[in-house]
Amino acid sequence: MTDDITSGHGMLRHAVATMVYRGAKTLRDAPADFGAFRVKPASRTPVEIVAHMGDLFDWALSMVKGQEIWRSSSPQEWDREVARFYASVKEFDTHLANSSTVACPLERLFQGPIADAISHVGQLAMLRHLFGAPIKGENYFKADIGIGQVGPNQPAPRKEFS
Repeated sequence: MTDDITSGHGMLRHAVATMVYRGAKTLRDAPADFGAFRVKPASRTPVEIVAHMGDLFDWALSMVKGQEIWRSSSPQEWDREVARFYASVKEFDTHLANSSTVACPLERLFQGPIADAISHVGQLAMLRHLFGAPIKGENYFKADIGIGQVGPNQPAPRKEFS
């Protein structure tokens, strides 16, 4: 199996790494009470969104294994939930890296759980701004994003702006 960017696996893994790079900015250095911030009574809190993102990658992993199992997890405290999110993404990415067989169409993985997680990263960025702790903008085209970089330790931004 090839993991270069031109392969289906490679492109999907790059999309996941891109989501994690952008997501790491929203999760990193979040104020202590940010996880419980709620815009409206019925809206999700940031920690609920992060829990859902972990669930999305657990679901994605089940689909690539041919099982398609959905579980809604009860959110834990912020740091534990953020760690669970990274662990879920890592397990999914590792499976893609080590398996030439995926039991579902790659484009469905992208249009479902991965695109959903990308949307939630944008929600977290907006919530950081509304909370009063915005993240800096960045020229993501110049970012050093690579296949397999799916943990909390991401390369430093190359070109940020306010």
